[in-house]
Amino acid sequence: MSDTRRRVKVYTLNEDRQWDDRGTGHVSSTYVEELKGMSLLVRAESDGSLLLESKINPNTAYQKQQDTLIVWSEAENYDLALSFQEKAGCDEIWEKICQVQGKDPSVEVTQDLIDESEEERFEEMPETSHLIDLPTCELNKLEEIADLVTSVLSSPIRREKLALALENEGYIKKLLQLFQACENLENTEGLHHLYEIIRGILFLNKATLFEEDEKFLSEVFAQLTDEATDDDKRRELVNFFKEFCAFSQTLQPQNRDAFFKTLAKLGILPALEIVMGMDDLQVRSAATDIFSYLVEFSPSMVREFVMQEAQQSDDDILLINVVIEQMICDTDPELGGAVQLMGLLRTLIDPENMLATTNKTEKSEFLNFFYNHCMHVLTAPLLTNTSEDKCEKDFFLKHYRYSWSFICTPSHSHSHSTPSSSISQDNIVGSNKNNTICPDNYQTAQLLALILELLTFCVEHHTYHIKNYIMNKDLLRRVLVLMNSKHTFLALCALRFMRRIIGLKDEFYNRYITKGNLFEPVINALLDNGTRYNLLNSAVIELFEFIRVEDIKSLTAHIVENFYKALESIEYVQTFKGLKTKYEQEKDRQNQKLNSNRFRRDAKALEEDEEMWFNEDEEEEGKAVVAPVEKPKPEDDFPDNYEKFMETKKAKESEDKENLPKRTSPGGFKFTFSHSASAANGTNSKSVVAQIPPATSNGSSSKTTNLPTSVTATKGSLVGLVDYPDDEEEDEEEESSPRKRPRLGS
Repeated sequence: MSDTRRRVKVYTLNEDRQWDDRGTGHVSSTYVEELKGMSLLVRAESDGSLLLESKINPNTAYQKQQDTLIVWSEAENYDLALSFQEKAGCDEIWEKICQVQGKDPSVEVTQDLIDESEEERFEEMPETSHLIDLPTCELNKLEEIADLVTSVLSSPIRREKLALALENEGYIKKLLQLFQACENLENTEGLHHLYEIIRGILFLNKATLFEEDEKFLSEVFAQLTDEATDDDKRRELVNFFKEFCAFSQTLQPQNRDAFFKTLAKLGILPALEIVMGMDDLQVRSAATDIFSYLVEFSPSMVREFVMQEAQQSDDDILLINVVIEQMICDTDPELGGAVQLMGLLRTLIDPENMLATTNKTEKSEFLNFFYNHCMHVLTAPLLTNTSEDKCEKDFFLKHYRYSWSFICTPSHSHSHSTPSSSISQDNIVGSNKNNTICPDNYQTAQLLALILELLTFCVEHHTYHIKNYIMNKDLLRRVLVLMNSKHTFLALCALRFMRRIIGLKDEFYNRYITKGNLFEPVINALLDNGTRYNLLNSAVIELFEFIRVEDIKSLTAHIVENFYKALESIEYVQTFKGLKTKYEQEKDRQNQKLNSNRFRRDAKALEEDEEMWFNEDEEEEGKAVVAPVEKPKPEDDFPDNYEKFMETKKAKESEDKENLPKRTSPGGFKFTFSHSASAANGTNSKSVVAQIPPATSNGSSSKTTNLPTSVTATKGSLVGLVDYPDDEEEDEEEESSPRKRPRLGS
């Protein structure tokens, strides 16, 4: 939304010499092609419609009043005023006006005003006074009438008097009768004169001479869409509406608004939906021009129509899908029509001109509609040309064969006739040196470039909707297939699409790119380009330089870990070495952070172990107390574990009996495991520390700490120990051990 400096109210002076408020909007000065000059534009802040479009005429007197008002006259009895919210905005527009007229912005009036006495005489002149005598309305007088109408256009007073004469004598109806006579007589010269006469009358800018006849227009619409209407007649009708719309650009804003609202009420959009799908190229071209006038007038009006239409019609016949298909099947080798239609689509999907009110949000509603009903039509050519799946190709060809019929044939064999349903696969896709699916047809490449331009716009402005579409369709992977195209402009369009995605610095996109290894086609293109210093080389380098400068860590790590060996030989820029440096710096930071966290965790764990060791209570007598380093297994597993333990125990006993600690009172063992020095030579041995609590006088166990009366196994093969009743004989055999036996309490 524009700032408050440009906020204005538009006023017009009515017949009672009172100022009427025409609405509030935001003003800008820009070059308007239709008016051939710099113009003042005011768009309503409520719905974006055009409140004012006025060419800055070099000879018009503009007045600046009270620091926030600019007043001028467009025509006789039609005065305009802009009332600015802020003085700064008024000064800015005033400077633009003075610049066009070559005046110093310090002046308050840009031109000399009409002499007051002359103006008073003009206002007092009775409407019935005739300063101009009109020739009789006859065929042989047409040239004279045309000269008269043309001659008065340079004088405001004579224009006004001619308009009065035409209105009072009912002259226009007589001219229409002459038009019919010239048609019947095929009088071409007379028709040319009539064209000049009607054109001049329209430029008189007198609304009463050409009031917007709804009955007549309804009949014209009916003929336009009637299947029985012959092609020549339909061509004339659609060209009539085209000229009518072109003429409307010369009307004052309120008259132009009324004109387009009348067309919309009578059904211009449904009519366009029909004629834009016809085979006649001239009819389609004129219909496209009419559609462009409507979109420029009010994008919201068009969006509202297509959303209502979607509730009653199939996707194939929706107006926007018809427009997309016309863009796809443009027969112009340079795709001039497709470029125009792409611009209109871009206007319709631009969130900047969508409305947001308390009751609804046009942006969310329309974008939901567009992505559900139209996006698949727009991306169909792209998905078809980048697919290796024959079933997928057949699907698209089946559903869009009309659209593809023109662009899938060589440009020198285009025909305006209805296309055949059979399409050669060879004309749709080609293969590059790596046999990767990619279009070789120049016209197809141009079309895909237009589609990519529109998709890139969506990435920049639609965020949520396009993100879902890209990820669900794996669209970026398909787009990057075009990096293999022999047409460099198409490869650059594909790269630009990826660049816009990366430019958002969105981690959802970044993960999608890294998981899909989507840098590979880009890097292959860079390597295939070799030492050539061209636009493709620069664009790829800029992409990686952006990642380095913005320090996008996930992408940097992916590039260095997967592609650095292929890129490290590129030394004419420091981009890739810089990426490696960033990667290593980040890796060092992560390692330092990890070590710091580990140290804190180890210190804390040690404190917890010591506290648990000293606070641990003895278990009841007759039960083994197991160290907390191992989790007990379920009771159901005990028989198997017991058999395995006994087998291991017996095997170890035969190797080294002296490692076994002595048996004490029943149930009095407690053991822990720690790594022994033998681990250094590859064995996985453990040392066993048996701690024997002293017995009390009544034979029950008591609390204990680490006692010196412990038996520690020697280095070598070590086993865990559990006391069993049948081990007493082994205990007796070990009486001769040189170690001291622990003294048991009595």
